[in-house]
Amino acid sequence: MSTVAQNIISQLDAQGVQRIYGIPGDSLNGLTDALRENGGIEWIHHRHEEAAAFAAAAEAEITGKLAVCVGSCGPGNLHLINGLYDANRSRVPVLAIAAHIPSEEIGSNYFQETHPAEVFRECSVYVEQVSDVSQMPRILDIALRAAIEKRGVAVLVISGDVALGDMPKTTPRAIVATKPRVLPSEDELERAATILGSSKKVTILAGAGTAGAHAEVMELADKLAAPVVHALRGKEHISYNNPFDVGLTGLIGFASGYRAIEECEVLLMLGTDFPYQQFLPEHATVIQVDIRGEQIGRRTQVDLPLVGTVKDTAAALGAVLPRAKHRKHLEESIKHFEKTREKLDELATASKPGEAIHPQYLTRLIDQGAAEDAIFTADVGSPTVWAARYLSMNGQRRLLGSFSHGSMANALSHGLGAQAVDRTRQVIALAGDGGLAMLMGELLTATQNNLPVKIVVFNNSSLNFVELEMKAAGYLTYATDLENPDFAAVARALGIKGIRVTESAELAEAVEEMLAHDGPVLLDVLTDRQELSMPPTIKFEQAKGFALFAIKTVMSGRGDELLDLAKTNWRRMF
Repeated sequence: MSTVAQNIISQLDAQGVQRIYGIPGDSLNGLTDALRENGGIEWIHHRHEEAAAFAAAAEAEITGKLAVCVGSCGPGNLHLINGLYDANRSRVPVLAIAAHIPSEEIGSNYFQETHPAEVFRECSVYVEQVSDVSQMPRILDIALRAAIEKRGVAVLVISGDVALGDMPKTTPRAIVATKPRVLPSEDELERAATILGSSKKVTILAGAGTAGAHAEVMELADKLAAPVVHALRGKEHISYNNPFDVGLTGLIGFASGYRAIEECEVLLMLGTDFPYQQFLPEHATVIQVDIRGEQIGRRTQVDLPLVGTVKDTAAALGAVLPRAKHRKHLEESIKHFEKTREKLDELATASKPGEAIHPQYLTRLIDQGAAEDAIFTADVGSPTVWAARYLSMNGQRRLLGSFSHGSMANALSHGLGAQAVDRTRQVIALAGDGGLAMLMGELLTATQNNLPVKIVVFNNSSLNFVELEMKAAGYLTYATDLENPDFAAVARALGIKGIRVTESAELAEAVEEMLAHDGPVLLDVLTDRQELSMPPTIKFEQAKGFALFAIKTVMSGRGDELLDLAKTNWRRMF
């Protein structure tokens, strides 16, 4: 006989799980003791369960395989929820084991009682409570299969006493992920080919669903003479070795990406759930390809829905389409992108002595110095803007972030999970000062688990992206100030190499020192608070809002702030 917990760990071991992220607790004692006895699965001890869930999400995204996190009963597993939302919305396979209060106390308002099966239902593809040992291992098998095949979060709820219950030892069998080929019908493909082949202005919008389909999308883009715009999650998969690339679109995108979509006659959406309706064309014919039919048409009116894998659907279309002779739309889009790229690159320059460092310059130096197979993680807010615009992909590099869920404090936590997968691979976390401070205890996770992640803090003493949103809406900035410590000194106190930079002239050497260090490093860089991350197109409401902000700023006696804003961004105008 063995315990339920021992059977769970044996099954995870057979599944190829190499580590579990979490914090121990009495309701998890059976599981952690079984993990100790197993000896083959590494325990990554975090300081906050939210970070453990983010780390598991990062591992799942990097490897494509199942990752596991755990939380003790009540408040312990409640802390997992934000990271699990991120994992589920990013469509990565994660198993969360949520310990529960003693089974005989459920329903009595017992100490730390919650109802985890209800709490986690919205952020998972499967959630079930194991109430009796006889349910195992079938419930675990179903949970694993759901997480792997649906590419989402499965939550296993189990009371500590049930986990310690005796049951026959089972022979675990690994669940092998299927790799289906899904194609639209022949009639649908023929209709798509007719629409695409008869248009002189086709633009492709590529998302995360293009992973593994680079060659097929390039062939299709060539046949259609179509500029390729990417959504943020598509950047790492489609922007490299791409002669048709015209950049990103959306709130943090490029003017060239916006223009290529705005002026097209046919928009071909490939594997994207791009959320911003205002950046999609109003009058173009839209064809959308997605493996999940329920995703199609959620953002804009779709004229031809195609359910299929991008790789196979793009290949099928490319095989029947002739190479377009009319290539003016593509050529003009590429020229516009080159001009846009040139203007962006002009902003990535050193500032004068005594002035705050431009975040564009910092990101460019990191991009130039990083390894060919570096993994980047970026906090939501301005670090994501600079990552989107100044990090270059090459087919080996990876870029992770909370790009669908939009949570703060993800960069360090994602970085820890990515680093745990391979301690020899370079992992660079681009953290905002607000995001880092929110889960700053995770710096201890890096030292305790020997995770040599490189942490770059964009320290502008503000919730910078929130300020930009306020300005665009016409509000005076309020409640966004951050009184920060010397983050480098904090890092040194925690056993991490800390470097602080206040002058552009010191930055290149500091970045080089950070990347060369054999161990975790925190690089604290004082960046310009007034740097504007302008969207690719300015709507009338935004311009009006910004004018109102300027008037209110002067009237409130804060005119010096407006002067600083103008001084910082003056170089954009010329």
